[in-house]
Amino acid sequence: MTEFTFQAELKTEKGTGASRRLRKADKIPAIIYGKGAEALLITLEHDKVLHAAKNKAFYDGIVTIHVDGKNENVKIQALQRHPFKPKILHADFIRV
Repeated sequence: MTEFTFQAELKTEKGTGASRRLRKADKIPAIIYGKGAEALLITLEHDKVLHAAKNKAFYDGIVTIHVDGKNENVKIQALQRHPFKPKILHADFIRV
């Protein structure tokens, strides 16, 4: 079984401009929500997520995200891609 683990940073800025700056820096804005806890706005490394997204197990299995000193076990809920470039624009994760 393939395990996917990502390092994430908390996202401090909100809005379209902040997300564009992140994408320009090869990062993906993302959110972790669910399971009765508050939603976390995070950023992930684009190339690592794009590489993992090529594997079917990424969509079916549990993903571990290290953020703010804690591990979050999540599943991918939605992945927004650019219409014609090999780019991921946004990711939604749900806690399990």
